Amino acid sequence: MVMSLVLKKDKKVICTTRCLDPPIELPQELSLTCEISKNKTCSLSKFPQFSLTPDPNNVHEKSEWGKFLNYLCKYDKVALINFEQYKFYILPPALASTSSPVNVAYNIDNTGSVDTRPRDCESDTSLAGSHLEECGGTNTAEDHKCSRAEETCNEFQSQVPPKNFIRADPSYLKTLGQAHSGWIFGGIAELVDNSKDAKATKMDIFVDIIPLKKSGKDVPMLSLIDDGLGMNHDEVMKMVSFGHKQSDKADKDHIGKFGVGFKTGAMRLGRDVLVLTQTTNSRSLAFLSQSLNEGKDNIEIPVVTYCRQGQRMEVDLSMQSEALAKYNLKAIKNFSPFNKYLIGEKAALFGTGTGTQIYIWNLDEWGAKYCLEWHDGLKGGSSFHQGDIVICSKRTRSRPGQISQKVPLDYSLRAYLEIIFLVPRMKISVQRTLVKSRPLSKFLTRTVIETGDILGRPVELILGFSQLEWERANCGMFLYWHGRLIEAYKRVGGMIHSADVGRGVIGVVDLTNLMDDEDGRVWVHNNKQGFQDSEQYACLEQWLGRKADEYWDINFDALKLHKDNRVFKPDHEWVQCDKCRKWRILPTDFDSRKLPLQWFCFMEPFKGQCAYSEQKMAPGIVNVSTKRSGYACLLKDSNDKKVEGVMKTSGTDDRLINHENAQFPVLKRLRKGQLIN
Repeated sequence: MVMSLVLKKDKKVICTTRCLDPPIELPQELSLTCEISKNKTCSLSKFPQFSLTPDPNNVHEKSEWGKFLNYLCKYDKVALINFEQYKFYILPPALASTSSPVNVAYNIDNTGSVDTRPRDCESDTSLAGSHLEECGGTNTAEDHKCSRAEETCNEFQSQVPPKNFIRADPSYLKTLGQAHSGWIFGGIAELVDNSKDAKATKMDIFVDIIPLKKSGKDVPMLSLIDDGLGMNHDEVMKMVSFGHKQSDKADKDHIGKFGVGFKTGAMRLGRDVLVLTQTTNSRSLAFLSQSLNEGKDNIEIPVVTYCRQGQRMEVDLSMQSEALAKYNLKAIKNFSPFNKYLIGEKAALFGTGTGTQIYIWNLDEWGAKYCLEWHDGLKGGSSFHQGDIVICSKRTRSRPGQISQKVPLDYSLRAYLEIIFLVPRMKISVQRTLVKSRPLSKFLTRTVIETGDILGRPVELILGFSQLEWERANCGMFLYWHGRLIEAYKRVGGMIHSADVGRGVIGVVDLTNLMDDEDGRVWVHNNKQGFQDSEQYACLEQWLGRKADEYWDINFDALKLHKDNRVFKPDHEWVQCDKCRKWRILPTDFDSRKLPLQWFCFMEPFKGQCAYSEQKMAPGIVNVSTKRSGYACLLKDSNDKKVEGVMKTSGTDDRLINHENAQFPVLKRLRKGQLIN
């Protein structure tokens, strides 16, 4: 949290400042109470601190800030501010200048109420001069006030119990990557989200081969480059911090909510990552590295920030000292493939614009290979020869009810990025070939829009048929949140129980209103690959199931077969050998009720051997013999009045009803091939 704060003394402005991550929300103005000799104060190093950076509105404020810091440094004093139950101690900087930031230590005064009204320690408006050498000069009342503040500080140290602060072991960096252990593209998606939030219009994702300085080996490096707004020093520090307070502003287009996406995504992809970012007036380097932190007790993250004046860059001394900047830059050069020439080459990609570049190396491995494979597209080739980055295992993700193995978005980055956003605006290239976005709702036929209320919140669902997904035997709902895909091919209703029910039917819905609570809580996993188990999600599943079943019944049950008092066999009847457990197709003129309880391959009508390969059904029309309800309706003791299908009559089960007197409904079947409107 960054706040603007006007610092005053004797009701006169010293300087306007920027306050980074204060413990509480401070007023717009604060007045100095007095100055205390540093050697008379309690040990302030034990107290938590935040930073105060000058942000002068004019030359006078800039000059007064320099005089104020010079006074603190020259006389080794600490400026005291009382606000409510807090005491703030402005510490003298190591180097006093008109642009030097300061650290502010703080604690809570438990001794009682504190008078926070500003006191007049001096009568002169200037903070420079000999009259500031002592607090109030000969003013006895003011001497007593400063002495009382020192005594309160010493008394506070003895009353406040010691606080416990944690450290982050470097092994935690590896743990962060486990958030996307189930699917590595989730890590890339986190970085794509950040680019979208930064208002980027284009993004390039590619893998290049680079030499490592220490080992001399050529290794792959994943690069993600965008032309967004970039990040200043404070924003970079938030990015590398382990979580931070989120803005209270509600932005439906903003995806980042948890403050951990960059860390979890980058550490899933590789061990080391370098971030180079540029705004209109700054450029920063940040290095998050497992290699750098090996053997250390705490995580070190080197950050270097420069002031940008056109193409001229100078170390921003308001953010770090020159010595610290040199140390951090040396660490980056020693533990990365980047030297000053390569950094300059990459920075030149910004030109006069802004943006962020992310470079990841020591990529995650899959046995003797890398988890990711990549290939460049053919120049002038067709759409089938485009560059891509794929998961080397090429496995499909597990989803309830799914049997199809043709799900390209599970292992192809290009296919995933085609539909990652509900309303794609950003141009994304993979291996230097543009990804053609495919917003699902615009690629459906027989489209209908269903609206409803779930727990009093409006929801809009777009349902339609996709010939491409029908050919792949896929179906399901695509659930978006803040315009970003969270779940794909989620089967609901009858889709869960049958591979054919709902085949080719696709639903698209954005759940931002439903999954975001007014108190700021969101019902989405922090890896953005699923929704939390909640009342909202349970009600959503039921509603989606009803709508999908209604759509299927209305639009795809058009073929009717009318045959009175006759049980229709499926296109093929099967029998299983009790020895080899293989399935065999029965001839169409064979009565399956004549089969014995135990049947073997040498028996009629197959008269073959168990060594024969198992038969497979030829392509054709597939009858839907069950639809969500099962066979219970065919039994005498069934209470189900609506007959949904037929039952195979193998065996002689006397519970079956008399077929001669039975009134069967119309059978329904699927048609294979392209649907005709």
